[in-house]
Amino acid sequence: MKLLLSILEPSGNLHVEPILDALENYELFGIFDEKFGKPLLPSSAFSIMGFVDAIPKIRLAKKTIKEMVQLSFKVDKVLLIDSPAFNLPLAKAIKEANPKVQIIYYILPQVWAWKAKRVAKVEKYCDVLASILPFEQQFYNKATYVGHPLLDEISKYKDSYQPSEYICYLPGSRKSEIQKLMPIYKEVAKKIAKKNILVIPPHFSDEKIEEIYGDISEFEISKDTHESFLKSEFAFVCSGTATLEASLIGVPLVLAYKAKALDAFIARRFVKLSHVGLANIIFDFAKIEPLHVELLQDDVTVENLLKEYKKIDKKEFFENSKKLHKLLKYGSRDSMIKLIRN
Repeated sequence: MKLLLSILEPSGNLHVEPILDALENYELFGIFDEKFGKPLLPSSAFSIMGFVDAIPKIRLAKKTIKEMVQLSFKVDKVLLIDSPAFNLPLAKAIKEANPKVQIIYYILPQVWAWKAKRVAKVEKYCDVLASILPFEQQFYNKATYVGHPLLDEISKYKDSYQPSEYICYLPGSRKSEIQKLMPIYKEVAKKIAKKNILVIPPHFSDEKIEEIYGDISEFEISKDTHESFLKSEFAFVCSGTATLEASLIGVPLVLAYKAKALDAFIARRFVKLSHVGLANIIFDFAKIEPLHVELLQDDVTVENLLKEYKKIDKKEFFENSKKLHKLLKYGSRDSMIKLIRN
């Protein structure tokens, strides 16, 4: 089978890996991580953070879409993953030029947060809508819940809450995120009498680590997020998939996020959500109280982070985290394999 992939985010490559591992006799084209083969462009070519960073990538995106349309004539199916700012125009261009090829959209645009009008475009230009969040069928008419990829990717979970000697710090996966949070995390780490684990994205080189993080001699370095969560009694986590990973594994956390001022303004203006953490959003739609605290923008201070660390009932958090498993039900790998093979 020949597949045209469009994966712009590191998380998308992580989520597709178990699916590709289980498929047999396939050939890949398009945009994806180089560990899967030889892409038209690697996902890293589109690495951005926020609205402002996207502007310089527009010319590259337009050129790449034209090339992806031509590649669509060589494949059996198209698999789009997340990144709607790129993948929706791509779906439209492919469907108009090559209407016979099947387009599968996996990890759907978050229309429940903003841009609800995208529903019509997704359903017009994509043949199969594979949802990873159980409430998305409230918003999409054609979506099928396929399970959540993290339930395939996480191999171990905490059996109970137990104190440990470790605290885990995740300041993000992009330079702008890390450089905003890391100075604050360093001060927090000095004030907690525990061993400190700093989780660094696995694709970061040693040179990049030194450039972005500065002096991190007080931290143990890890590139294994799940193992770090299992060892830790608490985690300070930048907003993103890692907050859901921590919640599923069962490590209490506080979400901390500082965006660029313009990005934060745009988000407040248009995003219609009470929370930003995925676990909290899932709980919101299930009419359950938030699982963890979220500190945003100016509220991200050393004092506030320490206060939440001391205040949280860690055993209660662990018990509440079990509800996530019941809501998400199962992993998405097997469902996605069936969709791709059919």
